[in-house]
Amino acid sequence: MNRLTSFFLLTLLFSFSSLYAETPPPSTHGIATYGDLKYPANFTHFDYVNPNAPKGGMVKLATFGSFDSFNPFIIKGNAAAGAGMLHCTLMTLAGDEPMSMYGYLADKVELAPDRKSVTFTLNKNATFSDGTPVTADDVIFSFYTIMKKGLPLFAQYYRDVKNVEKISPEEVKFTFTTDKNRELPVILGQLSVFSKAYYEKHDFEKADLVPPIGCGPYKIKDFKAGQTIAYERIPNWWGENIPSQKGQSNFDITYVYYRDQSVLFEAFKAGDHDFREENLAKNWATGYDIPAVKEGKIILKESPNGLPRGMQLFVFNTRKSLFKDPKVREALEKAFDFEWANKNLFFSSYTRSLSYFSNSPLASSGLPQGEELAILEPFKDKLPPEVFTQEFKLPVTNSSGNDRKVLAQADKLLKEAGWVVKDGKRVNAKTGEPFAFEFLLADPGYEKAALALQRNLIPLGIQVTPRTLTPSQYIEKEGDFDYDMIMGIIPESETPGNEQREFWGSKHADVNNGHNLAGIKDPVVDELVELVINSPDRTTLTSRVHALDRVLLWGHYGVPGWYSKTSRIAYWNKFGMPEKKPKDGVGFSTWWVKS
Repeated sequence: MNRLTSFFLLTLLFSFSSLYAETPPPSTHGIATYGDLKYPANFTHFDYVNPNAPKGGMVKLATFGSFDSFNPFIIKGNAAAGAGMLHCTLMTLAGDEPMSMYGYLADKVELAPDRKSVTFTLNKNATFSDGTPVTADDVIFSFYTIMKKGLPLFAQYYRDVKNVEKISPEEVKFTFTTDKNRELPVILGQLSVFSKAYYEKHDFEKADLVPPIGCGPYKIKDFKAGQTIAYERIPNWWGENIPSQKGQSNFDITYVYYRDQSVLFEAFKAGDHDFREENLAKNWATGYDIPAVKEGKIILKESPNGLPRGMQLFVFNTRKSLFKDPKVREALEKAFDFEWANKNLFFSSYTRSLSYFSNSPLASSGLPQGEELAILEPFKDKLPPEVFTQEFKLPVTNSSGNDRKVLAQADKLLKEAGWVVKDGKRVNAKTGEPFAFEFLLADPGYEKAALALQRNLIPLGIQVTPRTLTPSQYIEKEGDFDYDMIMGIIPESETPGNEQREFWGSKHADVNNGHNLAGIKDPVVDELVELVINSPDRTTLTSRVHALDRVLLWGHYGVPGWYSKTSRIAYWNKFGMPEKKPKDGVGFSTWWVKS
């Protein structure tokens, strides 16, 4: 009987072995969260590039602030603009489809049938800038280094990775704690890879100006600390003809630093640098009435931007007692007169943000229905009733800057929260504490918006003091959550996933240098985030993101700002560019310098 049983089990084992031998897990050129790859295995380049783009020339770009480090992956220091170009990732994100990655450092990726592991096979031609090959040991070193010593976001982003092992000198296998996190094998493709040999001799966590080696298309040519940094293309770079890199990184780049945004703008118009993405409505409306534009020397373009715009908002720090009450937060949210600001400050060029996933199908609207309602129902006793009964909207004012009807709504909420007016000042009814707070800014360009909020709150007896800091001071304050209110920008993609833990998760609310700016600690939000991460398909993902979005909006964690549906760019007439664009409407990495 034992022999028969053993024979049966052995036969069964060989049957399964033969089955998997006949249909092995596919090694493929790319991977997508929901399997929707656009480009086939034999693709030669992305549609939005010119594969024959000429190489050469130098482009000057400008940025604001200063730098004292070449490492953008750590907390310490201010990393130089463009430092990420020194490095390369396992795979590359396509700019014309949602969350699809194609071969870069790894030319093959193999997802296990049970979705509990993924294996990357490295391109045998891949080398670091010192000529040494990129190996599986470098990938493993990079993963554990960035998890232990990198920015806090990486620990949350890759939290569901259980183990990393070398299969061969060119093969690395990542094993997961779950088979539900569909995005995880895809975002592992975003892992930047560093030289293990180099960082065994150099401290990864040290913020300094020692040019590192990398495997990317650029190396540092020269620099002046805090002032300029010049990158040059690596001749005969190993990745130049990879399909995902073809037609990109076509010129050398020098970044020039400025301490004042207005000086930076004037410098561009004078020809000190070559390209500018215009984020200030006033500049776009009135700042380019100059001879260089009229003569065609400077080109202005406005293109549709098809990417999600996320959320820009004045963030309430709910760690502070002043902003713990949702009614207080809602009152200030209502009091901001966007219509006045848009008309008088922004030349009516912006759209109000009514979603954390604005400008995309992921934005919630109306009342929850169908699958979204089914997702929210189990949390009904833990959520504001408005989540189920009211569409989230913000007051639309008469654009006077003093809409009494709206101010009356805000006043009512403040009184319900225990804040009353005495002698023209809003004070706590119990303690007499005045309602006053500071609005920290890193960019003088936002001062007008902060002053608009200040103007709106004066009739309510609330004192808000805008305060603009240097970039380094701001980074320190933000990293320590040492603020009452700041201007926050929450970026989003077409396929939200693991990064949502860091944006909203309770475990990240008190982790310094994290991105849970408001300090949200809500078990419902935590559960919704996990549901988003574990979405089995895109339809379910959309419903779950709608639910998360709705709960965040009714949490009143900030005063929603605005966004533009277009990308506005200005550049000196020295560039060639493909006719077809990626979803951002620009695709600057695909441009070239005309001869």
